[in-house]
Amino acid sequence: MFRNPGNDELRALLASAKRIAVVGASPNPERPSHRIARRLMQWGYEVVPVRPALAELLGVKAYARLAEVPGKIDLVNVFRSADRVGPLVEECIARGVPAIWIQQGIVNEAAAERARAAGLEVVMDRCISVEYRRLMQ
Repeated sequence: MFRNPGNDELRALLASAKRIAVVGASPNPERPSHRIARRLMQWGYEVVPVRPALAELLGVKAYARLAEVPGKIDLVNVFRSADRVGPLVEECIARGVPAIWIQQGIVNEAAAERARAAGLEVVMDRCISVEYRRLMQ
């Protein structure tokens, strides 16, 4: 059974990540992915939006796929349905992304275990914004 990292590990992950790809970032300000991308920027993270057919989000160039994002990514924050997490994990592994954060309400234990087996730090079914406020402020 999948278990999330403890508070110390979550705190270390949030402290070490500098560049976060938000996969499934929405241009709609009412959507959680939009609000959280904005908060991450306010907290000093470099946010890279990833969503097909999106040119930019909050003034930042967006990419259709994770594979198209240039440069290093420290953390992938996932706002996609559970059935789309598996292929995304494979993209993260191929890119050498060290950590994946699967947002609250999204559960794919097989994908999470695959990511962990490949050496990624994995957080699942937790909100990055809630955890940041709880652990970092």
